[in-house]
Amino acid sequence: MKKKTEKLLEILSGQPVIPVLKIERIADAVPLARALARGGLPAVEITLRTPEALDAIRLVVDEVPEAIVGAGTILSGRDFTNAAAAGARFVVSPGTTQELLDAASHSSVPFLPGAATPSEIMAMREEGYRVLKFFPAEQAGGAAFLKSIASPIADVRFCPTGGISVKNAADYLALPNVVCVGGSWVAPDTDLSAGNWDAVTELARQAAALPRGR
Repeated sequence: MKKKTEKLLEILSGQPVIPVLKIERIADAVPLARALARGGLPAVEITLRTPEALDAIRLVVDEVPEAIVGAGTILSGRDFTNAAAAGARFVVSPGTTQELLDAASHSSVPFLPGAATPSEIMAMREEGYRVLKFFPAEQAGGAAFLKSIASPIADVRFCPTGGISVKNAADYLALPNVVCVGGSWVAPDTDLSAGNWDAVTELARQAAALPRGR
């Protein structure tokens, strides 16, 4: 567990924002990943929300060596296994089940499980996890919630996702228990539809320059 946590922290601490991507067209996967990497965001989370997701992961892994590809919206052990087989370097779930914990325990791929309450955070801590996804961040209490638990649960760090944008990302990144944030604003649907990769690169560059409190 310690080695997997170190691998995960190395990825997440490398950039302030992890782009959360929903790939509708497989043809967008490679140019999108390249555009984000050019802007300073090589680590991306491709969510399993479309039929193209696993193929998109495989394609980016094969064709964009500078990218660090993670898989998100992992809801089952089968999802975990399929994502790992596709080449995902890390796996993200909006919550946690025993099935997911079992799949993660049998895999060398780091797992970022979701938690949204003190009890859920403590349960994951007992399982050995020290880095968690806080989701849905804004709806579950936002930066104020994470600030309030920084002292009583001091050894757990978070990647908050959900409702985070350029307008409030800095509020999260200023917290000592936030390692990065996840967001989709760096890859707007309008730019993807138009193939406006230069605009995506510029948004990534701005996100990569966001200051962190540590």
